[in-house]
Amino acid sequence: MVLASMTGFARAAGGLDGARWTWELRSVNAKGLDLRFRLPQGYEGVEQAARGEAAARLKRGAVQASLTLDRAMTKAEVRINEDALQAVLAAAAAVAARVPGAAPPTVDGLLAQRGVVEFVEAGDDPDQRARLEAALIEDFRVALEALAQARAGEGAALAATLDQRLTTIAELTMRADACPARTPEAVRRKLAEQVAALVGTGATLDPDRLHQEAVLLATRADVREELDRLAAHVEAARALIAEGGAVGRRLDFLAQEFSREANTLCAKSNDRSLTAIGLELKAVVEQFREQVQNVE
Repeated sequence: MVLASMTGFARAAGGLDGARWTWELRSVNAKGLDLRFRLPQGYEGVEQAARGEAAARLKRGAVQASLTLDRAMTKAEVRINEDALQAVLAAAAAVAARVPGAAPPTVDGLLAQRGVVEFVEAGDDPDQRARLEAALIEDFRVALEALAQARAGEGAALAATLDQRLTTIAELTMRADACPARTPEAVRRKLAEQVAALVGTGATLDPDRLHQEAVLLATRADVREELDRLAAHVEAARALIAEGGAVGRRLDFLAQEFSREANTLCAKSNDRSLTAIGLELKAVVEQFREQVQNVE
């Protein structure tokens, strides 16, 4: 399976029995799958089927699907609203009775009155309606597949970007591991300087307690576990990208773990060079996290 983005656009058009239609699908980022349809009134069955197709094909994203349908008026019927016509005639007679010599109403004048003439589309033939709905659903599948391909195309580019970020994270992790400030000699020298500064104050110090504090400081400054976890997270993230499919949530979790380890690395750092690496690492992790928000 390939990695897919949650953003994309697709269109599909078709026609049958004098009807023309266009499907348009737009997709953006979302925490889950949010399907919203805009169809002409009376096509609830088509919407229900389309929802099922979309839910089976997509896992995450806010998807807007709109159907524009244009049906020819070849079967339209012209009807006279008898109630409206009688009301207009009665009003005309009442006016004529009050205005001597008034001309009688004309046919075109009566037909021009609002509500007298109605254009009504005749009911569909059941077989014709079934063919139309089947064609609409089929073209929705075409648009849905095009949307999935568009999301997959963006996903391929996204996978390359994420891999670059992971490569940088791995390089920074190795730099932190090789940082001179992490060598035992550097740690001992740092502790010796701190102890010397305390002794220089003239304060009475318990040698045993001083040894315990030195061991505690050395333990707190050790970032071995953080570096190991960062390396493990890089491998896990690469495995998820290679797996593809709907892995966005798991990549987001790993992004949070990356951030946690980078923060701890900076907090434990007792040297400017290691702190600088940690800060750079935090910036790259944030870039990784932002890109992960686009993954399905």
